[in-house]
Amino acid sequence: MPWPATLLPLASNTPDASTTLKETHESVTEAASFIEENWTTWLSIGLRILLICVIAAALRSVVRKALTKLINRMNTSAEAVEGTALGGLLVNAERRRQRSEAIGSVLRSVASFLILGTAALMVLAALKIDLAPLLASAGVAGVAIGFGARNLVTDFLSGVFMIMEDQYGVGDKIDAGVASGEVIEVGLRVTKLRGDNGEIWYVRNGEIKRIGNLSQGWATATVDVQVKPSESLPRIREVVQEVADTVAKESPWDERLWGPVEVLGLDEVLLASMTVKVSAKTMPGKQFAVERELRWRIKEAFDAAGIRIIGGLPAGEDEEEAADPAAAVAAPSALSNPASPQSLATAPIPPPASPGGPRITK
Repeated sequence: MPWPATLLPLASNTPDASTTLKETHESVTEAASFIEENWTTWLSIGLRILLICVIAAALRSVVRKALTKLINRMNTSAEAVEGTALGGLLVNAERRRQRSEAIGSVLRSVASFLILGTAALMVLAALKIDLAPLLASAGVAGVAIGFGARNLVTDFLSGVFMIMEDQYGVGDKIDAGVASGEVIEVGLRVTKLRGDNGEIWYVRNGEIKRIGNLSQGWATATVDVQVKPSESLPRIREVVQEVADTVAKESPWDERLWGPVEVLGLDEVLLASMTVKVSAKTMPGKQFAVERELRWRIKEAFDAAGIRIIGGLPAGEDEEEAADPAAAVAAPSALSNPASPQSLATAPIPPPASPGGPRITK
């Protein structure tokens, strides 16, 4: 069966084998020549990128190890001081360890960001990528983020400086202005406090304008004792000194008292009372317990010594005299006497009599 002429392949459409081989040979030759001309450039770029990555990784490792060694040295010095008198007053090994670890973490993160960021820009520059638009876009994005997250940046920077300056630590009792309580967590952005009633306060570090640390150094216990102005001041000083000596020898008050209990003198003198001020240097955070114990013992000692305290039952006071029964009787009134001028003045005026005698009307 003969094929139709329309289905037979034309001679002009039949590919020539020699032409195809020639084009393939030319393509391979061009590719080989292109690779031969540019392989040195590619190799230099690859080696440059590899060298940049190796140097960045090595530098990052060296910096992180140096920071870690510095933090360990700080912790070792804190442990060496711990247990001495100076360590008990000024240094807390665990607290210093936490502070140094936080600072080390921040420094390691900042160093890694700077080193790796610089290495990434150098790699892009080695790849012949124009960094001007990228840097311009990053600058604009940084400004926008800075304006939008300025509170976050403020909180972060404030937290870093608070930790570096050791303004407070976990376990300290502080007054931060907006809230007060015991510090249970110190972060770079938020400080967590436990209030006196058990509530937890989350205070942003950027909102803290002033800090009163009640747990650093030492505290002062102050007791005001109000007594009668007729009491003997030498006797009061003697009784308080006996109480102070007794408290200073008993546990646990011998550890909480860091100085002698002193009678500072008269703080206020009034017509019906006088105030004697008693003070003592105590362990941080224990001043309120010491004040309560001193008040308790001073009250008992004053009662035993017969010293009268304002606000309590006076010791040895005579019983009050019986009230005069005549004091409840009112003074006699002038109106009780009918002949008195006051009674005559209050008597009704009689009507006038008519001249013609009685008059009867219908």
